[in-house]
Amino acid sequence: MELKSDILSKLINTKTTGLVVSINDLRDKEFSGHKLNAEERFALSNFDKYRIKILNSHEDEAKFHNQYRQLQVIANLSDWREFLKDEFFK
Repeated sequence: MELKSDILSKLINTKTTGLVVSINDLRDKEFSGHKLNAEERFALSNFDKYRIKILNSHEDEAKFHNQYRQLQVIANLSDWREFLKDEFFK
């Protein structure tokens, strides 16, 4: 599944200016008792599905852990709106 690594590379290499609201920021917002709007919930759902798909595709433990760390970075630093795009599920 080369597409997955292409998407990961794109997200990791995306240049942003200023602070962004990340997937983990949305999780913190939700856990704090604030309601998420439909787009925010959709982005969280897409990220979770994508994360599971990525991690389940690895049989090699070292690759699994590398992808896990990359996904953690993405969840902390990428704009959550990136996960509204349907390229994650083509």
